[in-house]
Amino acid sequence: MGRLCQARLVFWDFDGVIKQSVEVKAWAFAELFRSRSAALAERVRIHHLANGGLSRFEKMPTYLTWAGIEPTPEKVAQYCQRFSDLALQGVVDAEWVPGAERLLRENPYGQEFVLFTATPQQEIEAILNALQLDTCFAQVHGAPTSKAAAIKSVLASGQLRPEQCLAIGDARADYDAACANSVPFLLRRHESNGAVFRDYTGDSIQDFTAS
Repeated sequence: MGRLCQARLVFWDFDGVIKQSVEVKAWAFAELFRSRSAALAERVRIHHLANGGLSRFEKMPTYLTWAGIEPTPEKVAQYCQRFSDLALQGVVDAEWVPGAERLLRENPYGQEFVLFTATPQQEIEAILNALQLDTCFAQVHGAPTSKAAAIKSVLASGQLRPEQCLAIGDARADYDAACANSVPFLLRRHESNGAVFRDYTGDSIQDFTAS
């Protein structure tokens, strides 16, 4: 937890780091295709869990193709909206990752917090507003901005060096975005990302109760 305390700026992912909402979104993705077949729904769920941190706009064309549906821009947009309708309230209602809410609201180390997420910008802003977390973050970066681009844009100000920052995530995309910008990474481990990070040996935590 020492690295978290020492960072001057912290990049936070949302699903699986602040809220325990990874399974909520896995359910929503699967539900979109359950009427096609239970096997397809399970294939989609497993793929989503293995590729956390990627935008739904990147995943949906693949899922539509698996379902035998041509992934036209219109179809992708239609299914992404249906996904949002299924998932948004579930994310708001999901359990907090232990200690995360207190850390964000109290900010005991006087840090700057930036959110970087694959959730669409408008949707994540609505979620933060519903949770009254919007004032906790100096900046919020959602899709279509990539996570790597979000970190890069914050560092471009030149006010902080990468080693003075920390990125907290639970997905390979979070780790890759941090590495691409030479920012230290803190993995939040949970039951859904064990296989993805089986060989990871860097800093990790399960919750924020000791912070």
